Amino acid sequence: MKRFAKLLTAFAGLVVSGSAFAAGGHALPYSYTPDTSNLASLQRGARDFMAYCSGCHSMKYLRYNRIGQDLGIPDDVLKSSLMFTSDKPGDMILSSMPAEASKAWFGQTPPDLTLETRARGADWVYSYLRTFYVDAKRPLGVNNLVLPNASMPHVLWALQGWQVKLDEHAEPSDHGEGGHADGGGEHHGVPLKLVQPGSLTPDQYEKFVGDLVNFMAYAAEPGKSIRTGVGPKAMFYLLILLTLCYFLKKEFWRDIKH
Repeated sequence: MKRFAKLLTAFAGLVVSGSAFAAGGHALPYSYTPDTSNLASLQRGARDFMAYCSGCHSMKYLRYNRIGQDLGIPDDVLKSSLMFTSDKPGDMILSSMPAEASKAWFGQTPPDLTLETRARGADWVYSYLRTFYVDAKRPLGVNNLVLPNASMPHVLWALQGWQVKLDEHAEPSDHGEGGHADGGGEHHGVPLKLVQPGSLTPDQYEKFVGDLVNFMAYAAEPGKSIRTGVGPKAMFYLLILLTLCYFLKKEFWRDIKH
């Protein structure tokens, strides 16, 4: 029995820590804690996802009107600013890119991102979006520290700029230290250096990616905030019920004891 308990504990540790490692098995360079109660961050993340990601990636398990309802976005704003592939709020979020064409361009069809942060972890997605670097050997001219030889281009290069990978003896970059203002972000000595700035400063880009990952975390579990909000109320109700049952039990057994 003890041996089984040890195996179960070890397995649970592997599941919990799995998202803390990159594809190569090393620790992720950044960590990020989503805050899906922050509506302003989620609204910015939804805007940025539609502007920079929805051209290639779908969120086919999420509807536009669900976003509007949960994030407090009016229908007119939803239609004018977030809906580029449909005019019906009840539709799923689908990419406009043809699957066959995208496979020919990138070597594979861009994956659906509805459950990406739930499957890989927010740390992984956050680190992935911040660790593209110039690599002339790759077909698209870029590589990724977290997912080596990724077929995705660095679509956010105009915002972040261009990074290069340092050699083993160089000082690691300190960009991003201090964390994301609307969530929690930390870096762990990233061997990348910004050589050509983008339109955003490193701190601004950090916050941009944080908002984007925050929205993706929401999209993976839209009902999570409601569920976690109901939990304490349910526990309070059960505590009251337990107290009433205790005194009821004492009342029933009082005559028997005497």
